[in-house]
Amino acid sequence: MTAFDGMLSALEPIGRDPGTGGYRRFAWTREDATLREWFAGEAAARGLTVVEDRAGNQWAWDGDPDDRPGVVLGSHLDSVPDGGAFDGPLGVVSAFAALDALRARGHRPSRPIGIVSFGDEEGARFGVACAGSRIITGLLGPDRARALVDGDGVHLAEAYAAAGRDPEELGRDDETLRRIGTFVELHVEQGRALADLDRPVAVASAIRPHGRWRIDLPGEANHAGTTRLEDRHDAMMSAAGVVLAARASALRHAAVATCGKLRVEPNGVNAVPSHVTVWLDARATDADAVRAVVDDMTDIAANLGGTLTEESWSDATRFPHPERMAALLDDAPVLDTGAGHDAGILAAAGIPSAMLFVRNPTGVSHSPAEFAERDDCLAGVHALATVLEELTR
Repeated sequence: MTAFDGMLSALEPIGRDPGTGGYRRFAWTREDATLREWFAGEAAARGLTVVEDRAGNQWAWDGDPDDRPGVVLGSHLDSVPDGGAFDGPLGVVSAFAALDALRARGHRPSRPIGIVSFGDEEGARFGVACAGSRIITGLLGPDRARALVDGDGVHLAEAYAAAGRDPEELGRDDETLRRIGTFVELHVEQGRALADLDRPVAVASAIRPHGRWRIDLPGEANHAGTTRLEDRHDAMMSAAGVVLAARASALRHAAVATCGKLRVEPNGVNAVPSHVTVWLDARATDADAVRAVVDDMTDIAANLGGTLTEESWSDATRFPHPERMAALLDDAPVLDTGAGHDAGILAAAGIPSAMLFVRNPTGVSHSPAEFAERDDCLAGVHALATVLEELTR
């Protein structure tokens, strides 16, 4: 078993549901703590210095980035509810493996090398995607970050404190940002373009604009058995209309829209819902199309007596010179993506960033069916090591 195989194997049981095969690795939970211990252990085994920034993201350094900004590789270890094994962890494991490969070649880097594990990238617990990178770049302010709340009513500040950290430390971290000269993120492809092209690795050209919105819909609680249909003010009926309207709007505007999460009050089988919160995820190739969907949904929510609130927004991100990286990697294909990533957040903050994708033969992501063949993963490690070597000559 190689070091790469050993790292994936060690991560395999953490947060995994043996019934579904999916993962539940949410921010500031017991599973998250175990993942953090794993990261620190892999860094220590390589003699790297581990530090945390003001959002709790973990950085492992080979060399001193305060002397000269370094080249950073990495991704995240958290998951969506019942997510797959590769989304995030493949990028972190491949970063360690790429460093191993360079050391085996005897390469002497001209710059420090860092490996990062960003926290709460998926936003599965507190609702804001890429929270770790948004906080340190200032896109997510500290007051709003501390006030984020999970489905059990626990605020991020409380969870952060329970994990032994000071929530007052949350905030933009210019010291950490100064240490990043370049960031390169490897990620399993969240689609099947590479499977159709029959290529193991691609270079990212752009991340499409995307965001999340919360739609609050009022109703009136009442008895499910004694209240006549014509007398009901059922918030779930409003929610059903919102879900259907989101799909219709996305079709009209050449976008994609998803209502994948609802919160119902009082959430009783025999009670008419008094309030439903629906979360909308909308994405498209251009920002105007996304905003057109949001405008439609704002009007629809208002007509139902509800409100729409933006929770996060990421404009289009274009990575610099993807063709040069593709040429370095034997003319790898160049693809854009509709999935958000920490690389996009750093790029928006002015940090030179790039991404590599590894083939996913199923084309499925955010699901236990997500997959990558071992040979393709190793091709990804080789590509990442090649890029790292070029950037640290």
